[in-house]
Amino acid sequence: MPNILREIADSAVALAKGFKVTFKAMVGPTVTENFPHEPPHFKDRYRGVHVLRRDENGLEKCVACFLCAAACPSNCIYIEATENTSDHRISAAERYAKVYNIDYNRCIFCGYCVEACPCDAITHGHGYDVVAYDMNSLVFRKEQLLEPLPAPVAAALKK
Repeated sequence: MPNILREIADSAVALAKGFKVTFKAMVGPTVTENFPHEPPHFKDRYRGVHVLRRDENGLEKCVACFLCAAACPSNCIYIEATENTSDHRISAAERYAKVYNIDYNRCIFCGYCVEACPCDAITHGHGYDVVAYDMNSLVFRKEQLLEPLPAPVAAALKK
């Protein structure tokens, strides 16, 4: 008989703890985002659409080392490398990525490509709008992934 009473008391305590959590959530402040009318608020470590970064001179940081493509478990990164020439510099290194495609039909946003990059050329941005009716439009090209030129470089090019 004492075991049954102990089980009933333990069950009542467990129920009280559960109801306490439920009532605390019901009375607390609500966290609602008005998505279509306001942009969503992401945490700092959000993994969105990839961004190919540039250095302070406006040159691409990617040196076409293929480490990001090798680290990708879903094999969604395709790169073609080309040599830089002295009169037409694309990156600060000897070569650059002539073609850099990411297939978002396959990408799982794991972040291995970001971790594998030795020159910090690829990062996750805060882009979240990766939807399309056509599968071919989910293959992002280098031009779509490159971040814009820094303001001083863009102003110097306009002059």
